[in-house]
Amino acid sequence: MTTQAQKDFLINRTIDQMTVFLMEDYDLELPAALELVYNSQLYEKIIDLETGLYYQSAAYNYDLLKHEIAYGKIG
Repeated sequence: MTTQAQKDFLINRTIDQMTVFLMEDYDLELPAALELVYNSQLYEKIIDLETGLYYQSAAYNYDLLKHEIAYGKIG
């Protein structure tokens, strides 16, 4: 069984990696990239443990985030 600490770690690691991807792909500074992640619909879904997105790869979640950025909603 996954503990809350492990879930928190997975969530934080995913957020960290998606932030780096944003910085690289969109040439954003750290504060802008973090703001984009934390204000996204996807972030709300990642922290909602019932969605299961917290244990998906950062790359998978990042694809969802890119879709949200492009179309205003999660794919």
